[in-house]
Amino acid sequence: MLEKKGSIFTVREDIKVFDCTIRDGGLVNNYHFSDEFVKAHYEMCVAAGIDYMEIGKNVSPTVMSEEEYGCWNFCKEEDVRRIVGENNTDLKIAVMADVGRTIKEEIPLKSESVIDMIRVATYIHQIPEALDLIKDFHEKGYETTCNIMAISKSFDTELDEVLRQVSQSPVDVIYIADSFGSFYPEQINKLTEKYLTVAKSVGKKVGIHAHNNLQLAYANTLEAMIYGTSFLDVTVSGLGRGAGNCPMELLVGFLKNPKYKLTPVLKFIEEYMVPLEKELDWGYSVPYMITGKLNEHPRPAMKARDEGDTQYVKFYNKLIEEYS
Repeated sequence: MLEKKGSIFTVREDIKVFDCTIRDGGLVNNYHFSDEFVKAHYEMCVAAGIDYMEIGKNVSPTVMSEEEYGCWNFCKEEDVRRIVGENNTDLKIAVMADVGRTIKEEIPLKSESVIDMIRVATYIHQIPEALDLIKDFHEKGYETTCNIMAISKSFDTELDEVLRQVSQSPVDVIYIADSFGSFYPEQINKLTEKYLTVAKSVGKKVGIHAHNNLQLAYANTLEAMIYGTSFLDVTVSGLGRGAGNCPMELLVGFLKNPKYKLTPVLKFIEEYMVPLEKELDWGYSVPYMITGKLNEHPRPAMKARDEGDTQYVKFYNKLIEEYS
């Protein structure tokens, strides 16, 4: 049985607020954020006391088109330094490596890079390649995480074996990823216990990355945190793929550590996110709720929302028929 770690009034030094706004938000606009936007966002993270900022992905330009996708899908060293310089701050810079899209030979040594952490995103069937990337990045000097995606579609024994393998790697943080936004707090509680049991035995941390299809991203993040999860993923105004993520402003407003400041986050929302809402479409909606309820990838909901399809009963019945 899990015990609560701390209370609503205490400060836990192990907690790290991890911003994913540019990386997860980039899935909404193919990473076409302006330098002004990313620079302002970086400065906001520094002022707000955020621990990590994921500035994008390190996809290889040989795999995806630089004409179709903005520079934050590739995170070349010169582009990152154009925003953060030498990053002489307490904020750490992270990127995400997608198994099959990141080429390890293109990744420099940490001593040659301003990036601090590389997060490896993997599906269960890609674990061997993910472990190879983690080993390479760790040897190059980076902090690493393993974000095991779509675990709501896996069997318990399958996930147990994957966690065992990942725990034996040099990875620093193992992530609970609610890829389809389909988990409820009591399920997150059980997953937290499962992940922490494995991670603690080998001195590793656990993180949570929640999506908001059922309007539970914040609740699920708090549930995982209360019982010992340390790395908490957020995005400003919940900006992210599909229904989006746990909003930074909610979590920063909740945490009692005085190093976290809400005012810079609100200022950034006021000046940058409000105008962005007129250009991009993200966040909770009925189609995303339906795919979350059915524990399916939000792809059909994205299509329905792009097309302005509000025939929700037809959409629901069609998906039930397809997935039954």
